[in-house]
Amino acid sequence: MFSSKRRFGVVVTLFLTAGVVAQTVYMIWRWAEAGRAPFSNMFESLVLFAWAVVAVYLALRVKLDIPALGAATALLAALALAYASTYHDNAIKPLMPALRSNWLTFHVLACFLGYGAFGVACAASFGYLLTASRRAELADAFDTATAKTISFGFLFLTVGIISGAVWANSAWGTYWSWDPKETWSLITWFIYAVFLHCRFMRGWRGKRAAWISVLGFASVIFTYFGVNYLLSGLHSYAAS
Repeated sequence: MFSSKRRFGVVVTLFLTAGVVAQTVYMIWRWAEAGRAPFSNMFESLVLFAWAVVAVYLALRVKLDIPALGAATALLAALALAYASTYHDNAIKPLMPALRSNWLTFHVLACFLGYGAFGVACAASFGYLLTASRRAELADAFDTATAKTISFGFLFLTVGIISGAVWANSAWGTYWSWDPKETWSLITWFIYAVFLHCRFMRGWRGKRAAWISVLGFASVIFTYFGVNYLLSGLHSYAAS
């Protein structure tokens, strides 16, 4: 049984490594063709999200090998890419004036590394909820993975929000305008801040921590998709 689990883990890791390498090559090619970072519309951001999810998992695997989490990560990345494939208008286009800034690469990459980490954390949280009453050792591994990836993601989301504020000030003369995307990014930040506070200051583990993680990723999804399609604001171009 151990050897079969190990083989499964190796196969998943090789599959994900091949995928992230292929995506990296694709994004570099698109970057060279466009003459800009390929992060300016929904199609490009979905490719970036899929890349970030896998990259975060592979970094986590260096310290914590959970093959089931690798499989869940592969599924999440595949769903993102499948959704990206529905965008038929994926041609490379010039940037709109508001996006012509060197801050684009730094801000978007930081945010999506955070999103990718939160996606892995959500998968780990569901893994915990499914195994808590049956497989204590695996559940503990999922719980640890949740905390590690949220800590990583929180750092990058913070950097993304700060860099976005600096970019907004240079573009529009104000650091914060309570645009819907800004507001929901802040809500997401507070949810994960609560998780980290409860985890490291109050010792919360298990189901309570897992459900905060799930709530946080629901907020990420709304920040990423819901704001673009349901609320108008300075970031509405991202739905195109």
